[in-house]
Amino acid sequence: MSAFLSSKIDKFREAEVMDIDEELFRAGHVKAKLYGYLKVPESRAYIQNVKSGGYSEKEAIAGMAAEITENMEGNTLYIIGPGTTTRSIMERLGLTNTLIGVDVVYNKKVIANDVNEKQLYNLLGNNRCKIVITVIGGQGHIFGRGNQQISPRIIKKVGKENIIIIATKEKLISLNQSPLLVDTGDVKLDKELSGYIRVVTGFEDYVFFRIGF
Repeated sequence: MSAFLSSKIDKFREAEVMDIDEELFRAGHVKAKLYGYLKVPESRAYIQNVKSGGYSEKEAIAGMAAEITENMEGNTLYIIGPGTTTRSIMERLGLTNTLIGVDVVYNKKVIANDVNEKQLYNLLGNNRCKIVITVIGGQGHIFGRGNQQISPRIIKKVGKENIIIIATKEKLISLNQSPLLVDTGDVKLDKELSGYIRVVTGFEDYVFFRIGF
């Protein structure tokens, strides 16, 4: 706090604002809810530094956006999940996006913004589909927190092989070797999603990371 007030911290980044869903908590269920994003002070003294060779987090996110957009397949629906990282994909395409919602892209054009689960399922039809999501920092959730619109029936229809996860190496390292997490509400599906999956971490840069539940 003193460093912030004395202007020793002059860099900021966007971070998730999470809290327990109080209505569910009163009913005996603990479940976090994503409320949005805020700019928070960034200090290298308190954040693990994984940058090397001058390759910044900003450049890594730009690289991920380039990797996804340059490899987008034609006549394929892309379900773009919420978050500042996935937002970079929409920005690179010059498309409007919903920061805490789910958008749908087809042939690099937006066909729907901020869809709910029913709208999303109806859009799938018989189209080829891919889901692009990111990791909630500090927790590691990829499904079940902040993107409930992407329901079990949608995930099953799209298939695990068509799920694309993007995350900076900094965000992955911050998990302290904990796995990525899924909490779809369908235990069988959670088990099917578990195991190792490729995570895009930059342009032509990938790591394999374990999914648990």
